[in-house]
Amino acid sequence: MSKKSIDFKEAIIMLAVMLIILGVGVIKFGLSPQTPVLVVIGLLVLWAKLRGSSWDDISDGIVSGVKNGIIPIFIFILIGALIGTWIAAGIIPSMMVAGFHMISVRWFIPSVFLVCALIGTSIGSAFTIISTIGIALFGMGQTLGMNPALVAGAIISGAIFGDKTSPLSDSTNLAAAIAEDDLFDHIKNLMWTTIPAFLISLILYAVIGNSGTNAGMGKINTTLNVLNSNFVISWWAILPIALLFICAIMKVPAIATLILNVTVTVGMIFIEKPNTPVKNIAGFIENGFVSKTGNASVDALLTRGGITSMMGTVSLIFLTLSLGGLLMKFDVIQTAMAPLAERLKTPGSVITATILSGIGVNIFVGEQYLSVILPGKAFKTTFNKRGLDNLALSRVLEDGGTVINYLIPWGVAGAFAANTLGVPTLSFLPFCFFSLLSPVLSIISGFTGIGLRKLPETKKASNDKVVTA
Repeated sequence: MSKKSIDFKEAIIMLAVMLIILGVGVIKFGLSPQTPVLVVIGLLVLWAKLRGSSWDDISDGIVSGVKNGIIPIFIFILIGALIGTWIAAGIIPSMMVAGFHMISVRWFIPSVFLVCALIGTSIGSAFTIISTIGIALFGMGQTLGMNPALVAGAIISGAIFGDKTSPLSDSTNLAAAIAEDDLFDHIKNLMWTTIPAFLISLILYAVIGNSGTNAGMGKINTTLNVLNSNFVISWWAILPIALLFICAIMKVPAIATLILNVTVTVGMIFIEKPNTPVKNIAGFIENGFVSKTGNASVDALLTRGGITSMMGTVSLIFLTLSLGGLLMKFDVIQTAMAPLAERLKTPGSVITATILSGIGVNIFVGEQYLSVILPGKAFKTTFNKRGLDNLALSRVLEDGGTVINYLIPWGVAGAFAANTLGVPTLSFLPFCFFSLLSPVLSIISGFTGIGLRKLPETKKASNDKVVTA
C-alpha cells in the first residue's frame, strides 16, 4: 500500500482516540502514564503501517521526537544527583530549619507561593526551584500537616510564575523568538495577564491555606531537633544556593550550572565529614540519600534524590517525545491545526484557538517547547491578518503553552514535578491556580481587548493588501 497524505477528519479521529486512551488509562483506571502512552504509540505505529509508511519513516519520527528531549533528560539526571547530594550535605535540611524560623505557620501556603515566585524570577528555571527550594518547603508543609497537593500546587505555581517572568528563562526566550519580539517588550506585555493571575492566586492561597492558628509548634520543634541532631545545619549551606544565582546572572547553561553545583556540594560533604567513603558519595549521586534519623516523618521526607529516582520520569519523557515525533512525522498535529487558523475572524476567536492549540499540543505531545513552537508557527500569520501585534501572540503562547505542561501527567514538566515532590499530577492540578488562571485571563483579554497589543494602522493596512492581492 502506498503512503498517502492525511486529511483533517482522519487527523481529528486519531487525536480523539488517543485522548480517550490516555484519559481513561490515567484518570479512570489510575494507571501511571507510561502504559497508556505506550498503547497509543503502538496504535499510531499500526495506523502508519496500514497507510503505507515504512519502518524507516517510523524510526525517523521517533528519533526526531526524542532528539528534542536529550538536553532536558540529561538535566533531570543531574537534578537527581543534585537532590541526593544537597540532602547529604545538609543544604535542604538547613533550608528547612531556616524556613521554620522565618515563615509564619498561619500564612505558610501564600508564603510558599511568594518565595518560589521571587526566587524563580531571579533564577529563571522552574525545574530548579521545584527540585531545591521546593523540596525544602514541601518538607515543612508535611511537618505542619498541610495538604501535600496544596503545598505542591503553591510551589509549582510560584516556580512557573518565576520561570514565565524571568529574562533568564528558556521558555520565555523561546516564546519571544517564535513571535519575533524583543524579549523585554514580551515580558512587559506578559504582565497584563500574569499580574492578575498572580494576585488572584495569592488571594486563593491565602484563603484556602490560612490555618487560622499557630498550632503544630510541638511537631515543628521535634522536627527541628531531629534535623539539628542528624544533619550539618550551618550558614554555609547558602553557598550552593548562591551559586545558582551567580550562574543565572552570568547566563551559564543549565547543564554546566548543575555539574558545578554537584561538584561544590560534594566538596562540602568531604569538608564536613572528611572520612566519608567515596562509595557513599557515589551512592548519594546514583541512588539518592537514605535518611536514618529514626523519625519516620523526617526519614520519609529526606529519603530521596539520585539518578535512579529520575528514571521513571526519563522513561515517560522518552515515550512521550517518541509519540510527539510520530505525530509530527505523519502531519497529524499540523493537519488538525491548519484549517482552524483559516476560519478565525475575530481577535477573541484567534486567541482562544491559539490557547486551545497550545493546550492540545501539551496533551498530545507532552512537550513544553513544542506547545509554543507549533501554535506560534500555525497562527502567526492569522494574528497579523486580524490586526494583532506579535506581542499578543507571544503572550498567548506562554499562557496556553508554557504554563499548561505542568498539569499534564505525561507531560515533561508535569511528570518531573510529580516525581520530584512525590504528589501525583492530577492531585496538585486543582491547586495550580496560576496555571489554571493564565489561559482564562488571556482569553478574556482577547474578547475584551484589555491589554491586547494591536498592529499600527500602517502595518494593518499593509497586511490587508497582501490578503486581498
